[in-house]
Amino acid sequence: MGLTKEQIVNVKGRGFLQNRGTECFSGRIVSVGGMFTQEELRAIAECTEKYGNGKVIFTSRLSAEIPGIPFDKIEEAESYMKACNLYFGGTGAKIRPITACKGTTCIYGNIDTQALAKEIHDKFYIGMSDVKLPHKFKIGVGGCPNSCMKPSLNDVGIEGCKRISFDSEMCKGCKKCSIALACPSKAVTVVDGKAVIDESKCKKCGVCVGKCPFGAVPQEAESVCRIYVGGTWGKKQRMGTLLSGTYKEDDVSEVILKVMLWFKENAYAKERLGAAIDRIGVDVLEKSLATNDLLDRKEEILAAPILE
Repeated sequence: MGLTKEQIVNVKGRGFLQNRGTECFSGRIVSVGGMFTQEELRAIAECTEKYGNGKVIFTSRLSAEIPGIPFDKIEEAESYMKACNLYFGGTGAKIRPITACKGTTCIYGNIDTQALAKEIHDKFYIGMSDVKLPHKFKIGVGGCPNSCMKPSLNDVGIEGCKRISFDSEMCKGCKKCSIALACPSKAVTVVDGKAVIDESKCKKCGVCVGKCPFGAVPQEAESVCRIYVGGTWGKKQRMGTLLSGTYKEDDVSEVILKVMLWFKENAYAKERLGAAIDRIGVDVLEKSLATNDLLDRKEEILAAPILE
């Protein structure tokens, strides 16, 4: 039938990408932090059987992609998924689907990654789906510094960690220090009969928590988050910048909103957050995040045109 550029661009904005050399498309069904229920998986399987080529590909953003959907069947596929409370999407210069690791159930998880991803999904991917940004804006949630979800390679990456406290008075200077043996970063050594933590090496992973039989590192440690900004991967690579300090889970959404508003106000069209940070300065970003000025001007910032 010969598709026009306008037709291809239109469906791409709805989550359908053309399959090379064909007039068929892969439709991306968005997950909530990578999680689907058994009923949703059945619906996805039925959709690819009915409209696609019978296969499902899970993307790096944890969407379920159905390839082989003919152009004239796209609307039917959308309606079919909508009836199952599932939606195609995940493309465009806006907030992309939220990714999260299995930190909720993982033995190394310091935070409930799935709950936090659901909160971010609802507030940003759904709640701000109509917000046009200078470029794509990716958010990833990781449960610990093992970094399985690569939060440092997202525009905003959340990493669960522990706020470690060390009571040197409780340290007995054991020849085989339980904390040092447990530490995967080799951040602990015994010096002059006392354990010493090298803060430059400590990743706040929490593996040492409760390991000391004498309570030098208490059994309980507060779960907090570290936040990376400006990470990218691909043709242009940039490791995310780690913001100063740590944040409680309840404060994460506000930080994301401030970063997004700063990005919207300061970045040029087609410029990623990391590039804008490098051009303007991370110190400028952090100063903006330290006040509520961006939040107070939220509607003004969102209404303003993208910088050219």
